[in-house]
Amino acid sequence: MRNTVIIVVVLVVVVAVLASCGVDGAPQRPVVKPLQQQMGVTVSGDARFGVSAEL
Repeated sequence: MRNTVIIVVVLVVVVAVLASCGVDGAPQRPVVKPLQQQMGVTVSGDARFGVSAEL
């Protein structure tokens, strides 16, 4: 039981380190958009609602 706990803790630490180490490359600054593009509200996406049943 103790070995299982140790293995789980090690795996969690390894995943946390890999997730935060920048494996996708060096960090990049965000592109500054012109002022006109920054103003306003934009809503995009997909929404669904209803009832689903199999007969």
